[in-house]
Amino acid sequence: MRAAKSAYPLRWRIMDAMEAFAAFIWPARFGRAIPWLMLAPALLLVGLLVLGLIQIGDASLRTLDTTTFLMSESYTFANYQRAFSESLFAAIAWRSLLGALIVTVITLILAFPYAYVMVRTTSSITRKLLLIALFLPFFIGQVVRAYGWLIILGNQGMVNEALGLVGVAPIRLLYNYWAVLFGLVQYMLPFAVLMLAPALMAIPEELEAAAGSLGAHWVATFRHIVLPLARPGLVGAGLVVVTLSLTDFAMPAILGGGSQDFIANAIYDQFFRTSDQGLGSTLALLLVAVGSLLVGLVFTVFGAGTLAMGRARR
Repeated sequence: MRAAKSAYPLRWRIMDAMEAFAAFIWPARFGRAIPWLMLAPALLLVGLLVLGLIQIGDASLRTLDTTTFLMSESYTFANYQRAFSESLFAAIAWRSLLGALIVTVITLILAFPYAYVMVRTTSSITRKLLLIALFLPFFIGQVVRAYGWLIILGNQGMVNEALGLVGVAPIRLLYNYWAVLFGLVQYMLPFAVLMLAPALMAIPEELEAAAGSLGAHWVATFRHIVLPLARPGLVGAGLVVVTLSLTDFAMPAILGGGSQDFIANAIYDQFFRTSDQGLGSTLALLLVAVGSLLVGLVFTVFGAGTLAMGRARR
């Protein structure tokens, strides 16, 4: 007679052996450490960030000796005094903060209808086209896009050539504050849409249909239903856009032509052009402080739970 096949396949025995080996090297009593083990990479990255900030803080308290181009051994607040007293840095800080706020407002105004149509449209073709248009800029670097706007908005660019066809003299569209803001809005728009789309998808369409069946105009429906329920997405998108705009380097450098620097450009100049690491570190810490204050202000006004992207409340 043929021997009956084992009811316990070989591959199961191999899996049992691997499980026993895993239990040997990681006993069950170590189970409480699993969450911390999973958090280890993130904790490592945060630790490196904190270590870097400590070193930057140390450098910010040292001044540059212009005779030897070495950092001083003693600590001083001279760099902070320069940052708060010199009009150049005050102008750069005001330009950066105001620009970030303007870009955030304009970006949210443009991104909200885009995200709403993309989420609510019943046409699969329209949704695919909107998604392609949304993700296509991510395949093109920010610097490449900025140089593209140089070609389009230059004195001999497409826009001025089109204006010349109707008899309008060339207009200087580059190397000014509004060119920088325009480039930042175009760069930040996909980020805002991606933050708004989940919040809009969490709003049940039945709520809007019910409001319409009760006689509510689309403006009233948008104001009293869609906008309040989309607040988590608006707050999240606003935080992302304002922080990225505040710390952006490429757009002010390329579209501003060196005359519309933001804080990041000033930090770069201090580190790599004047070799004043102390003042550069001071400006970097002040930038971190301003960004943290903005985030804290948003959390204070709207609450940290506002960013939760859970299902909309019924």
